[in-house]
Amino acid sequence: MITQPPTLSPTLADNPKSGSGLPKQRALLWTMFAANLGMSTLWGSISAIFMALQLQQLNPDNKIGALTLAISIGAIASMIAAPIAGTVSDRTRTRIGGRAPWMIGGLVVALAATAGLALATTTTAVIVAFAFMQVGTSFVAAPLIAHIPDRVPSERRGTFSSVNGLGTVVGALFGQTLGAVFASAIPVGYVVVAALFALVIVIFLIVNARASNLDQPRERFAAIDVLRTFWVNPVKHPDFFWAFTGRLLLITGFYSASSFGLYILQDYIGLGEGAVQVVPLIGLAVLVGIVSSTIVAGPLSDRIGRRKVFIFIAGVVLAIALMAPFVWPTVPGMLVYAFLSGVGFGAYQAVDYALVTEVLPSQASAGRDLGIINITATLPQTFGAAAAGLVVTTVGYAALFPIAAVLVVLGALAIIPVRSVR
Repeated sequence: MITQPPTLSPTLADNPKSGSGLPKQRALLWTMFAANLGMSTLWGSISAIFMALQLQQLNPDNKIGALTLAISIGAIASMIAAPIAGTVSDRTRTRIGGRAPWMIGGLVVALAATAGLALATTTTAVIVAFAFMQVGTSFVAAPLIAHIPDRVPSERRGTFSSVNGLGTVVGALFGQTLGAVFASAIPVGYVVVAALFALVIVIFLIVNARASNLDQPRERFAAIDVLRTFWVNPVKHPDFFWAFTGRLLLITGFYSASSFGLYILQDYIGLGEGAVQVVPLIGLAVLVGIVSSTIVAGPLSDRIGRRKVFIFIAGVVLAIALMAPFVWPTVPGMLVYAFLSGVGFGAYQAVDYALVTEVLPSQASAGRDLGIINITATLPQTFGAAAAGLVVTTVGYAALFPIAAVLVVLGALAIIPVRSVR
C-alpha cells in the first residue's frame, strides 16, 4: 500500500490558492458524506420504491420485465456518462475549478429528469426520464468522488472511504424509507427527494469552492480520446484491472438479489400489498449492520495499513447473508439477510474507494479512471437486473440467492492478484 501522500491531480490539488489542510479536509469529508447521502436517497427512493410502484401500476402483468428494462437502460446511460464526466472534469479549466461546472450541469439535468419521472404516465416516459436522471447524477458523482485523489493523502483515504460508503448506503436505505412514506403520493415523494439532493450538492459546492485553475496545464484533447475514456490497458495496469473485476463481480452479486427487493417481499415472502410497510423495517436492519461495520473497518484499515482482508471478510459475510432467505424464506429470514448484508457491504464500502484510489493508473486522469471504476457500480445494475429477471421468470426467486452468493465470493477473491495494496 502507498504510505506517502500521492502526487495530486494538477487539475485542482496543485492549485496553491485552493488549500488542502486538515480543516478543509474535514469540511470535504462531511459535505461529501452529505452529498453521497442525498444522491443515494434519490437513487434508493426512485429505483427501489417509486419507479417499481409506477411500473407495477402501468404493467401489472409484466412488472419484472418493465423494471428490468428501466434499470438496465438507466445503468447503460450511467456507464457511458460517468467516464466522460470524469474525463471532461479532469481537463476543464474555469474560474471555479474543473469539477464544479460539471456537477452543476449534472444537477440541473438530474432535477429536470426527476420532474419528468414525477409526471410520467407511460412506461416509455418512465424509462427515458430515469435514463436522463442517471446521466445527470453521473455528472455529479464522477467529479464528486474525484475530490478524494485530488485532495486526500493515502493514509486518510480509508476514513474517507468509510464515511462516504456509510453515506451512500444509509442514503439508499433512507430513500427506501422515504419511498415507503410517500408510496401513496409518489409525485410529492419525487419533489422531496429531489429537493434534498439539490440542497446537499449546493452546500458541497459552496463549502468546497475552488479557486481558478485557468493557469493549470491541460493535455490536448482529440476525438480519439473519447474512445480512450473507456479503456485502461489491463496488461500495463494489472492492479487496476483486478480491482475493477473484483468490484464488478461483488456488486453484480449484491444487485442480483437486491434489484427486486420490493417484489421479493411481495411474491417470494408472500406479503403482497403489505410489503411496502415492511421496507422500513428491512432498511433499519441493514442500517444497524452497516453502522456496526463501517465505523470500524475504514479507520482500522488506515491504522493497520491493509485493505484486502476487509474485502475478503466482507465477501464471506455477504455470501452468508444471501443464503439466509434461501433457507428461511420468511420475514425473520429477510431481517437476518438485511442485517448481515449491511455488515458485509458496510465493511466493503468502508475500504473499497481507498483501495481503488491507490491503484489508479494516473493521478492526472483521476476523474476519468474513477469514472471507469464507476462502471462497476452501474454495469452490475444492468447485468444483475437482467440476470435476476431471467432467473425469476424461468426458475423462481429462490435461485437468485445462491447465484448471488457465488458472485460476491468470486468478487472478493479477484483482488488477490493486486500487488500494490496490502
